[in-house]
Amino acid sequence: MKRPKLKKASKRMTCHKRYKIQKKVREHHRKLRREAKKRGHKKPRKDPGIPNSAPFKEALLREAELRKQQLEELKQQQKLDRQKEQEKKRKLETNPVGEPSDVEPVEELEQCKTKKAKLSKQHPKKLYCQELKKVIEASDVLLEVLDARDPLGCRCPQVEDAIVQSGHKKLVLVLNKSDLIPRDNLESWLNYLKKELPTVVFKASTYLKDKGKITKMKKKVVPLKRKVCFGKECLLKLLGGFQETYGRAIHVGVIGFPNVGKSSIINSLKKERICNVGVSMGLTRNMQIVPLDKQITIIDSPSLIVSPLNSLTALALRSPASIETVKPMEAASAILSQADARQVVLHYTVPDYKNSLELFTKLAQRRGLHQKGGSPNVERAARLLWSEWTGALLSYYCHPPTSWTPPPHFNESIVAGMKRGLNLEELEKSNAHSIEAIKGPRLAKSILFQSSGLTNGIIEEKDIPEELPRQRERKQEEGKDNEDMVSEEEIVDYEEADEKISDMPPIEEKREPPPPEESTAGELEAKDF
Repeated sequence: MKRPKLKKASKRMTCHKRYKIQKKVREHHRKLRREAKKRGHKKPRKDPGIPNSAPFKEALLREAELRKQQLEELKQQQKLDRQKEQEKKRKLETNPVGEPSDVEPVEELEQCKTKKAKLSKQHPKKLYCQELKKVIEASDVLLEVLDARDPLGCRCPQVEDAIVQSGHKKLVLVLNKSDLIPRDNLESWLNYLKKELPTVVFKASTYLKDKGKITKMKKKVVPLKRKVCFGKECLLKLLGGFQETYGRAIHVGVIGFPNVGKSSIINSLKKERICNVGVSMGLTRNMQIVPLDKQITIIDSPSLIVSPLNSLTALALRSPASIETVKPMEAASAILSQADARQVVLHYTVPDYKNSLELFTKLAQRRGLHQKGGSPNVERAARLLWSEWTGALLSYYCHPPTSWTPPPHFNESIVAGMKRGLNLEELEKSNAHSIEAIKGPRLAKSILFQSSGLTNGIIEEKDIPEELPRQRERKQEEGKDNEDMVSEEEIVDYEEADEKISDMPPIEEKREPPPPEESTAGELEAKDF
C-alpha cells in the first residue's frame, strides 16, 4: 500500500491571533516609553547649528572644525601612547630578572618627556635654527635645493655665508622641479649658476597619494609608484667623487626653503619613501639621518626661515608662516604684480583685468566660489591663486640676470675651492642628458615671472622676533582684549601638533569670535593649503 505524502506545517494563522500579537507589541512599546519618561530619558535633539543671521558665522565654523581636528589628533596620540606602554610592559614581563636594568628605561623616558616639554615651550623657529646649525656642522657636503621656477629667489645668502665660514665644506646647487619650466630657460639658468657653484639638474620622483601615512611608530617603507626621476645618476656620481676626495665616509646635508622638494630628492635617491612629503609647507621639523650606502649618509633638515624684512612676494612664495604677517589678498596681489598679466589671463581663462581685485572677482565667478547671497568670494579666490603658485603644478619661469656678478660672500678662491676635485666635463654631459630627457612645458603655456632676487633668511636665534607682527598691530589698534589675542604658545602647539599633541594646552570651550578681517590666519592656511 502506498504511504500518504507528508506535508509541512503551514505558517498561516487566523486574523484573531495576528491582531492579538500586534496589540501585545503595541502595549509593550507603550510601556517602555512610559518607563523611559519616568526615568527622564528623552530622545536627543538634533543640533540646529549656527543660524545664518549670526555674526562671524564662518569664523565660528572654522574654530569648530579646528577643535574637532585637534580632538581627533589627541585621540590618535593617546592611542599610540597606550601601544607604547603595552610594548614596554611586555618587555618588562619577558625580562623580570634584571631589576636595575628595568628601572633605567623608565628614568630615560621621564628625562625624554621633560626635554620634550622644554622644547614644546620654545618658539618653533628657534628650534629650526638649532636643527639647521646641527645639519651644517655635521655635514661635509651640503646640497642647496632650488626651485627651478625661481632659482635666485630660493637662494639664501646668510646660509651660504655660514657654510663658507664653517670650514672646508662643499656646496652644491640642485635645480629641482626642472620639468615645470621651458627647456631654453632651464639651459640659461644652468649656464648662469654653474659659473659660481657646481649645479645639478634634477627632477624628483612623484608618487600617487599614499593610503597609509608614515608615522614614527610604524617605520614601513612605501615604494614609489612612479619611478620617473632625472638627474639621480649625475648627483650620485658627484657625491661619489666628493667621497673619493675625502677618502672616508661623508655626510651630505640637504637644505633649502620650504616646498622646494628636499625630502622628495632624498626619497628619489633612496628609491623609497622614507621622508615625509606633502603639499603643505614645512612638513620636516627635525633633522633626519638617512643612510644612502656604506659611504654616503644623507641628512634631511627643516626649512630655512624667511626674514620678515623681505618683500611681500618673497614672503608669499617662500614662507609657510607668511600668513602670520601677510593676508591672502595681499600675498596674491604681490604675486600678480610680478607676473605677466596677459599670460595670467590665458592660464585662468578670465577676461582682462585692471587690478588684482577685479581678477579675484572674475576668478571666483569662473570657479564657482560664492558667498551666501550669491556674491563672489574674493578672499577664497585669492587663497586659491596663492596655493597654486606655492604648489608643484603651476608652470611659471623667470629669466636669469643679464650679467653675472659674484655675490659678496663668495670670491674667486672660494668658487675654485668648491669646484676642486670635480670632473666638470662629465657633470656638463650628465646635465645635458637630463635636460634632453625632461619634457618641459611649452613657452606659451608658462607664465613669465619677475624674480625679486635673493631671499634673506634667519640663522641666529636672537634675530627671531619674540612677538609676531600681527599681534603688534592688534595691540597698537586695540590696546585691550589681550585675552582674545592668539598667543605664540598656541601657534607653537598648533604647528607642532603632529609631534607634541600630548603637550598641547586644553581646548577652550568658549571663545569670543575674532573679527572677520583678522581671523586666525594659521587656520586658513591649514584648511586651504
